[in-house]
Amino acid sequence: MTRNEQNLLFLTLVLICSLLRCHCKPLTYEGKLPEKISQILNYADIAQKIIILALYEKAQNRSYERFAAFTDTVGNRVSGSKNLDLAIKYIYNASKLDGLENVYLELVKIPQWVRGEESAVMVLPCNHSLSILGLGSSVGTPKKGIEAELSVVESFEELKRRANEAKGRIVVYNQPFVSYEETVAYRTTGASKAAKVGAVASLIMARMAHRGTRNVVQLTMGAQNLADVDSFNTVAEITGTEHPKQVVLLSGHLDSWDVGQGAMDDGGGVAISWEAMSLIKGLGLRPKSTLRTVLWSAEETGGMGAAQYYQQHKANISNFDLVMESDLCTFAPVGLQFIGNDKVSAVMRDVMKLLTPINVTSLEEHGEGTDINMWMEARVPGHCGFNSFECQLLGFSEPCLCLIFHTDSTFNCSFVCAVKPLCLIHSGFHGPAPPAIS
Repeated sequence: MTRNEQNLLFLTLVLICSLLRCHCKPLTYEGKLPEKISQILNYADIAQKIIILALYEKAQNRSYERFAAFTDTVGNRVSGSKNLDLAIKYIYNASKLDGLENVYLELVKIPQWVRGEESAVMVLPCNHSLSILGLGSSVGTPKKGIEAELSVVESFEELKRRANEAKGRIVVYNQPFVSYEETVAYRTTGASKAAKVGAVASLIMARMAHRGTRNVVQLTMGAQNLADVDSFNTVAEITGTEHPKQVVLLSGHLDSWDVGQGAMDDGGGVAISWEAMSLIKGLGLRPKSTLRTVLWSAEETGGMGAAQYYQQHKANISNFDLVMESDLCTFAPVGLQFIGNDKVSAVMRDVMKLLTPINVTSLEEHGEGTDINMWMEARVPGHCGFNSFECQLLGFSEPCLCLIFHTDSTFNCSFVCAVKPLCLIHSGFHGPAPPAIS
């Protein structure tokens, strides 16, 4: 199953929702669904044309080639950096070259974080250097660093029980992996919870604690949170023929952290959101409602770009029929996570039948997305694609994914190595950057 099939998952849904404009009104909509909804399966021929173009004709592998050129050329794209500025310029120019319409930038204020130099040295029971990677948005230590004994805990509950012991120490979280949703809390709130019990720093690792020896680490981090800077959300459209003010929105985020290439998080989401529009344009299809791709800035630092977009457009919320996000990596697609009322969910089940040729038929009636949650909370139907990184052929599991993203391993070559047994994507693309760079 190829990256292009993930593309098709997005694309076919976008296409059908835009052709049948009225059926994806916000959840408060109580009117009758139009008769055209019962005719969704009549669009099977169009869906098949999309599949053929993406998998067998001139667009075959194009989404991966674009993804590889983008990540190789721009690299990582941390919020507030020159590389993020370059990424925005890259996609803006490329969208114009593709012939997409109304390509523009919307101004937003975003955080600026700089990693600086960082090091960790074990002082006791022996002296040697440790490999560390500071979590994004961390604060720095004093210039001379922090030297303290370690307290290792396996949960927030254990931290609370041993609060007196943790005071003045470096807390080390050795939490078991349960799921991303549960375990990510140690990354996002671990430092603040440790500070509340008097700890001087927190790490996420485990080593030697069970031996009962005294472990001391010297930690130095030059991280800085600087003043907010101007940036942009990047927008491109295909204007609707009958209902141009009504919008079907698909999205991913352009920023990443400052290590690796930001390939899986979220270079893949950027590539398929861009490619979906290009395939529709390439087939000469014209939707009844406007298709809009928005590539957000500053998702990793709290979804700032998307939050400001919502504030800028919520007055016209009735114009948004459906919002979509791709930020769960782009491996072998399985189906959709969807939030909507019973009427709209029934429509979505029929839409999924159009994806039977590529065996992507699952519809889970739940889900969330950092950049679209506020729309769904306001009762606009929304979805995220979900996929199988578990890759049964490789025996991978969700913890494996969490060892890769936000690290130096997030290169597009890692992506290819992980997916190659499941797809037709060729590896090792090293072609020249497209003429989008200027």
